[in-house]
Amino acid sequence: MRNLKIIVEKHEDGYIAYPIGLKGVVIGEGDTYEEALSDVKSAIEYHIESFGSEVFENEEILETFVAEVAV
Repeated sequence: MRNLKIIVEKHEDGYIAYPIGLKGVVIGEGDTYEEALSDVKSAIEYHIESFGSEVFENEEILETFVAEVAV
């Protein structure tokens, strides 16, 4: 079992969640924070079952930061 960092975004129409440190695209969504987190956890488990342990990035992510820049 591994711990993964999950980004959860709040949008006008609900929440979107996605993991950091997995190869491929894995996304969960829901009307609440908890629903999105539960949905992405289920999606991650399915992704690992489908593709095996090679879906994990080789390096462990020590910290995650969210930054904002103007472009």
